[in-house]
Amino acid sequence: MPDDRWVPPTVLLAVDLVILTLRQSRLQVLLIQRGIEPYRGALALPGGFLSHDKEDLSAAAHRELSEEAGLGPDELHLEQLGFYGAPERDPRGRVVSAAYLAVAPRLPEPVPGTDASRACWMPVTQALAGESNLAFDHAEILTDGIHRAREKLERSALATAFCGPTFTISELQDVYEAVWGVTLDARNFYRKVQSVDGFIVAAGPTRKNVGGRPARLFRPGPRTILHPPMSRPQGPTSQEAT
Repeated sequence: MPDDRWVPPTVLLAVDLVILTLRQSRLQVLLIQRGIEPYRGALALPGGFLSHDKEDLSAAAHRELSEEAGLGPDELHLEQLGFYGAPERDPRGRVVSAAYLAVAPRLPEPVPGTDASRACWMPVTQALAGESNLAFDHAEILTDGIHRAREKLERSALATAFCGPTFTISELQDVYEAVWGVTLDARNFYRKVQSVDGFIVAAGPTRKNVGGRPARLFRPGPRTILHPPMSRPQGPTSQEAT
């Protein structure tokens, strides 16, 4: 009589991290250079396997971020982006990865460790260019992370976190242009921002721009969820990063 007992497949569980920030007015991603096989020497997102069968996924994500880039849990909040489990995504065997996303301002220079020989910030356009050859399926994960970050700017007040305590409408527009990968019309942007009650509030005196014209200063308002959302434009003005 045949043995019909079900045998669970051997599946390894890992985490991968998409950490995005603005540097030099460009959307950049945290990458590490792998110091071990497979893909030794290739650029990749930070990440790795769970250390033991009782480790929580989010705990593993923060541990990998600390081990591979020297960033602690108090420096950014990770949210789950999705799961990636294509059968051939990892040459070591069947590996399913839980991907996490963080979009945060003013992140420090990364410090490589464990199996990473180098850690760096890189513009997302460069990271996704053909010559970068990200390891595994990390180009797909990064692309999904960028799309999620762009959606967050549409529906939340996240963009104000990348400005100073007070800022001009032009400085806020710079953030949207960098993350969205578009060129925005200044008048339309000003009108949209002002139409969202509680998004930003006036902050007193004006500031002189480079051209000498005064610009009104604002600070973040009490609203964290934007309604109506700041819809990202599509069309000939778009300069897509992906």
